[in-house]
Amino acid sequence: MTDSTTPARGEYILALDQGTSSSRAILFDHAGNVVRIAQREFRQYYPQPGHVEHDPYEIWQSQLAVAHEVLNGAGVSAGQIRAIGITNQRETAVLWDRRTGEPVGRALVWQDRRTAPMCEALQRDGHGERFRAKTGLVIDAYFSGTKLRWMLDHYDGARERAARGELAFGTVDSWLIWQLTDGARHVTDVSNASRTMLFNIHEFRWDDELLALLDIPRSLLPDVVPSSGEVARTSQRVFGAELPIAGIAGDQQAATFGQACLSPGMAKNTYGTGCFLLMNTGSAPVVSQNRLLTTIGWQLGAGSGGTGQGPAQGTAQGTAQASTQYCLEGGVFMGGATIQWLRDGLQIIQSAPEVEPLARQCDDTGGVVLVPAFAGLGAPHWDAFARGTLIGITRGTGRPQIARAALEAIALQSVDVLDAMQKDAGIALAELRVDGGASRSDLLMQMQADLLGTAVVRPRVTETTALGAAYLAGLACGFWRDQQELASQWQIEQRFEPRLSADARESQLARWHRAVERARDWARDDAASASASPAG
Repeated sequence: MTDSTTPARGEYILALDQGTSSSRAILFDHAGNVVRIAQREFRQYYPQPGHVEHDPYEIWQSQLAVAHEVLNGAGVSAGQIRAIGITNQRETAVLWDRRTGEPVGRALVWQDRRTAPMCEALQRDGHGERFRAKTGLVIDAYFSGTKLRWMLDHYDGARERAARGELAFGTVDSWLIWQLTDGARHVTDVSNASRTMLFNIHEFRWDDELLALLDIPRSLLPDVVPSSGEVARTSQRVFGAELPIAGIAGDQQAATFGQACLSPGMAKNTYGTGCFLLMNTGSAPVVSQNRLLTTIGWQLGAGSGGTGQGPAQGTAQGTAQASTQYCLEGGVFMGGATIQWLRDGLQIIQSAPEVEPLARQCDDTGGVVLVPAFAGLGAPHWDAFARGTLIGITRGTGRPQIARAALEAIALQSVDVLDAMQKDAGIALAELRVDGGASRSDLLMQMQADLLGTAVVRPRVTETTALGAAYLAGLACGFWRDQQELASQWQIEQRFEPRLSADARESQLARWHRAVERARDWARDDAASASASPAG
């Protein structure tokens, strides 16, 4: 029999990485290396402008398929899996029948904006500070609380069924665990709970006052558990063995953990469709004075390499002993999506990898600045009426200058968020750890270091979201000893040091902020005119 603290040769952690456009499964060995990976896309539904939906069954079926594909492809049996870690698209909301497991309707995706009027009404009624103080979040359609309220109000018979205790709500992690356990466990972890707008991040409990404001029955909600600790076992039918589910975290928190940002002041930026920046602020939440989000990073149960004495399973509500880390978070809406716009909108490139060689054809933008506020501006501006602006164009402006301005815009938006984080936390950033598809661009990473004035570090293993889920699961089952062992596995692939002078950096930031001011509030009059126009 294998010692529970010493991984046997041929043992692995299986990470299930359920994302917005695809489901992935990744098998990790004890060195933190990717052994095998499988990915499957699933359909996106856009029933009308601003509405984004997923079929919960398609999410589950695609996730199950890639899990089996990874095991079969690697020639690994269920008996070689020490634990499963789950990471997921965070704010997407699912509502299903407790008896049959059948979804009541499609899942409302985190990108869905249909509850924006509800959020505006909550703000007008003076509830913004109440939500922020308890949840660390701004009132926004991004989060899942108002999505659940919409489902109860609009899916046929949902509110009546909920009142009878027949329905269950969860984010995607909860939905997957329900399916993996044949309905035996209805749970979520603290990181996902902290993104619902319903969870008190100071008291580790669903907040009755906020539930009442949104008219949501508590009976719908999952138990809240630590991010690391065995919380369930899969049904025998799923993998042919009852495998422990021992790690759960929302995708951005998992990436922060996978980047080994384990100490206060350490930060990461994920360059995906948008950019998600998280800074570890330690064991106490930092209230943002600069319009950032305060969120729970993760909570380690007993035996997970943390400092706490809390239980490894059961609820996390009120477990002050458990080891909890908080983060500040800022989101940039248009990261890699800016490059997609160059490809699909302007059509000045045919594929995303073409942007770097095109941008390298010029030494600078020639004064051109792109503010990609195509969907408004996120943190720290939170301006829904901002619109995209391309400014400083001359007769000398061509495709290379616009391509370079697009890359600079990604870096400059991230600088604004990181500056706000450093002010809030009172911590000077020593380095920025990066991941995500666009982090493979050496030019963009050098721009980021130059404009931030701080080193940017790209790790050898860039599958940090799945790796974070694996680490959380592996800590719980003794596959890895402690956080120090995880930190020692993190290895640098390339380090980008700032090359720009302080004066040049300040000049470029000042020009960027002038352009941002011109983009801000642009569509307010259009929105007012639309709302004043008669319908039909």
